[in-house]
Amino acid sequence: MKLRDATREAKLLLIGIPVALWTLIPIYHMLLFALSTKDEAFSGRLWPAHPTLSNFALVFEQKNYWLNHFWLQLWNSLLIAVAVGAITLFVATGAAFAISRLRVKGGRLVMNLALFTYFIPAAFLAVPMYKAMGTYGLLNTQWALILAMITLASPYAIWVLKQASDKLPFELDEAARIDGASPLQLFRLVYVPLMTPSLVAVGTYALLLAWNEYLYAFLLLSRDTDITLAVALGHFLSADDSPWELLMTTGFIYALPPAAIYYAFKRYMVSGLTAGAVKS
Repeated sequence: MKLRDATREAKLLLIGIPVALWTLIPIYHMLLFALSTKDEAFSGRLWPAHPTLSNFALVFEQKNYWLNHFWLQLWNSLLIAVAVGAITLFVATGAAFAISRLRVKGGRLVMNLALFTYFIPAAFLAVPMYKAMGTYGLLNTQWALILAMITLASPYAIWVLKQASDKLPFELDEAARIDGASPLQLFRLVYVPLMTPSLVAVGTYALLLAWNEYLYAFLLLSRDTDITLAVALGHFLSADDSPWELLMTTGFIYALPPAAIYYAFKRYMVSGLTAGAVKS
């Protein structure tokens, strides 16, 4: 038995170590550039001879042409991500409750049709989305990106919450109705408290999806004061003499909030997403 356990742990290590290195090496190089001066950035050293935080100061103080709107673009990213997370959670929670607990006629069909859109790569939907936003006069507004990301995130969010909701015993609903609870009270007092892990997981998923989005943000927003920081990072590459040390510093800063969010809600992410993993 001990030998079997040791073999299993050895196999996990053989898989885990390469995966960990594959994940951490790019982060290491990003940090290496962020702590190096422009001259040292491409020296080939494993660690800069004179590590410096000057690049972080340049980014925070916006002392570069590419960083003129750093704080505003960071705020845009945060605003759009939080809006997408909150609205997606609101839409998905209501839809999953209606489909799973209220058994609304045709609800499952609508959900399955929405999931069917995932067979089409998101990049293929970018041009139709651009045309739709132009038709409704939303181009170059942050609402265009918010609505686009809600459209992309909602089908999966509804499916996860619906599957998790199906695992809740219906006796709870019946007991609440016998006590005179209305559907709204059932939703607020029974459904939402029991679904908290899945709700946190879905909200975090939608928020991170919007935070990391580049294609739709690049396509739907054009003004420097409206774009997200992810798009601004792409602008660094439009010049031959791009300050790579500042690009990596900005990228490192931009990667910190989602990492913090994930580790803060990791417990809910795991339990919430696995709650919706059982096929009904």
